[in-house]
Amino acid sequence: MQNYQLVLASTSPYRQQLLNKLAVSFVTASPDFDETPLANETPAELVSRLAKGKAESCQVDKPSLVIGSDQVCVINGEIIGKPLSEEKAIEQLTKQSGQSIQFFTGLALHNSETGQTDIKVDTFTAHFRSLTTKQIANYVKKEQPLFCAGSFKSEGLGIALFERLEGKDPNTLVGLPLIDLIDMLEKQGFEVL
Repeated sequence: MQNYQLVLASTSPYRQQLLNKLAVSFVTASPDFDETPLANETPAELVSRLAKGKAESCQVDKPSLVIGSDQVCVINGEIIGKPLSEEKAIEQLTKQSGQSIQFFTGLALHNSETGQTDIKVDTFTAHFRSLTTKQIANYVKKEQPLFCAGSFKSEGLGIALFERLEGKDPNTLVGLPLIDLIDMLEKQGFEVL
């Protein structure tokens, strides 16, 4: 069995915190990949391509398993990314109020030795409470979810925005499906337990 270095192709502190849950040693790398969506790309196609591109774009100096991940939120058929401003976050949350919103998270595991990349897409549905304008503004001011798809942090105060959450892995909503990742790592001979 090859002794692989585990690499997270992300500088996101949220994804790093999630991977830390597995109590495995890993390093991070900043992917060098254009994340511009392509015309007519479905949400699943977009996150698959971006996760794969991130994982494969990282330069490694020893045999590695490189983890790439990407997430989008879909509101009324429109792919939504990170808001990047308070105004945009308020706009996104206003559209989500009282709605059931689907999140698509792409996960890729690239083996630098074999060149093989496994890809999975996990979906998660967030059922939002009916929120007032004041509640939305207060939430955005308190938590500043400006770099989060969907404009919330479910691992923090964002949990107050929901009636219920639906999906196989709650980590998917934060941006790294750990249940799928464990399966993918095991196929490469990397045992988490």
